[in-house]
Amino acid sequence: MEQKKIDRINELARLAKERELTAEELEERAILRREYIDSFKLSLTSQLDVIYIVDEKGNKTKVQRKGRKK
Repeated sequence: MEQKKIDRINELARLAKERELTAEELEERAILRREYIDSFKLSLTSQLDVIYIVDEKGNKTKVQRKGRKK
């Protein structure tokens, strides 16, 4: 996510503490927050895709989502 958008999220958070946000600002904040969360999740899953767990015997097992064992 672009730093400009993160700055805007922070600006809206500061405004929300000072006064009530307008309907347009609330909508913009919701959209930006969703984009930030999606970006964070994508980054995290990309990192987890390259992680392996090594057991005591030296066997490598790729990290998988819970409930999706192969």
